[in-house]
Amino acid sequence: MTAAGPRPGPGAPAAAGPPRVVRVLPDVPAIAKAFDYAVPDALGPEVRVGSEVRVVLGGRRVWGWVVADGVDPEPGVALRPLAAVRGWGPPPAVLEVAAWAAWRWAGPLSILLRTASAPRVVRRLPSAPGPAPGGPPATAAVAPGPAGEATTTVVRAGPAADPWPWCRRAAALVGPGAGVLVLAPGQGAARALARRWHQEGTPVALLPEEWARARAGGCVAVGTRAAAFAPLPRLAGALVLDAHDEVYHEERAPTWAAWAVVAERARRARAPCWLVSPCPTLELLAAGPLQVGARADERAAWPVVEVVDRRRDDPRTGLFSERLVRMLRAVVAVPGRRAVCVVNRTGRVRLLACASCGELARCETCGGALELLSPADGPPGLHCRRCGASRPVVCAHCGATRTRALRLGVSRVREELEALVGVPVGEVWGPGPRRRAGAGDDGPAGPEAHDAAVVVGTEAALHRVRAAHAVAFLEFDSELAAPRFGAAEQALALLARAAHLVGATPGDRHGDRAPGLVLVQTRQPRHPALSAAVSADPGILAEAEGEVRRALGLPPFSALAVVSGAGAEAWGRALRAGAPEEVSVLGPVDGAWTVRAPDHGALADLLASVPRPAGRLRVEVDPVRA
Repeated sequence: MTAAGPRPGPGAPAAAGPPRVVRVLPDVPAIAKAFDYAVPDALGPEVRVGSEVRVVLGGRRVWGWVVADGVDPEPGVALRPLAAVRGWGPPPAVLEVAAWAAWRWAGPLSILLRTASAPRVVRRLPSAPGPAPGGPPATAAVAPGPAGEATTTVVRAGPAADPWPWCRRAAALVGPGAGVLVLAPGQGAARALARRWHQEGTPVALLPEEWARARAGGCVAVGTRAAAFAPLPRLAGALVLDAHDEVYHEERAPTWAAWAVVAERARRARAPCWLVSPCPTLELLAAGPLQVGARADERAAWPVVEVVDRRRDDPRTGLFSERLVRMLRAVVAVPGRRAVCVVNRTGRVRLLACASCGELARCETCGGALELLSPADGPPGLHCRRCGASRPVVCAHCGATRTRALRLGVSRVREELEALVGVPVGEVWGPGPRRRAGAGDDGPAGPEAHDAAVVVGTEAALHRVRAAHAVAFLEFDSELAAPRFGAAEQALALLARAAHLVGATPGDRHGDRAPGLVLVQTRQPRHPALSAAVSADPGILAEAEGEVRRALGLPPFSALAVVSGAGAEAWGRALRAGAPEEVSVLGPVDGAWTVRAPDHGALADLLASVPRPAGRLRVEVDPVRA
């Protein structure tokens, strides 16, 4: 966007010849305009598209990025000069994909360019590394398709499968000036991959520390979510491991998804991109064709998943079924073995069950958990927070009219487990269930958790504990029936994470399955997510979820955005007034508005076309926890 530059100040270039003019986007999220500046001769060699520069704007000095060079300024406008050049910034291809991402997720471009920039000033780049001695040519793995051809492939591989063959296949595309981008869900995994490539003689840059090396190109750039904007000058290929993981979704606005950014980069570069996951979400499956290996190989990469039906259990047993206690005692009886027990301490949903038959109170429309309406909300009834449906207090299974609450997150879980199994029980503590981007896999834990044969904690335990022979989910229904449309997929992802933990731990195989055991206690034993894990076939859930999402008009069969904050009321009404017929704007509900469009293009165009009012505003496109 062109804007008139400020009046010239001291040090402005002489008017003897036409100055070189660049367009600069200031690093100020509240300002979406780019401004034109003259390039002093002394700074000319250091200025290029993507360079980080310092400019005078509104009477103060701010940093910014050069987004265009050789600009024709508006006639009669006197330009200020650039004040300074900070150093190297993202290459033009990354600037372009960042601009696309700002449109796609309705956020400031400057925030995305910060993510794409070096953590420290980079004055000069190292020499680009050459190909590894004796390495394969750049075209050995997969040749890019013609312009406009889809190049993204979704690869479904079991949670215990070794991802290294895919890593080597991607690294084979590295060539002179051409780099390969690889994303891992945790910094620990990224470092391990970088070490292995280094041992094999493959040029590699670990992000964000080795940003300058990646900017020089000719290497594998590996990192976590932020590495989606890795500064490779030319992309030869891309690989995203565990592409389903929520850690690839930015929680802060703009709420961009790393795997989608990587796929878009690959499309623009006509480079192959692989999205590898043991349980691809419907959004991933919509990104490209699905590739599945031999059925025997996929089964061999899943451990045994055993479901314990608790509908008929005595309520006085609490969280601990007889089968669970037997399993834990069998594990601790073998020296060196360990079990992890996962319990939902945060109580994200208060579950109700029939007092007569024990059946969980679930919505007949979307399968979400039902809650009792308070007297202030009207006549007594059951309400679904996921889709808004309501019904009388009647059990859909037996017709009884009495319910009881299932109390989750018991404060004395650890003490009760110690009494049941007769050994000390460790407890993992730390941040909530979602990991920070770049967090290692060995985050904080209680001092006794490292040596305990039994460890209890939230799902964070699955990321903190290094090895386990068994994982038990003490109560899984709060995941299956959570009030969000992606609950089932996120529940299967949790099972896949547990399967990876036990499947990667040395132990005895169970028939044709990977080592270890995953035990799930539930009142929904026939839920498609559980059937998919038990059968080692995630397609079971994808088929069931696809039918429900299509019927309800939910992603990926639509595009969603949730608008909240102090300015949501005014903007929501403005969006509704300006929305085309195929876009619906619903709300407000608890102060938030929901915008639904047939595709992301229509959604992004509407969000970009309606001016935003003053006041705090949060726009969450593709809400993960909606």
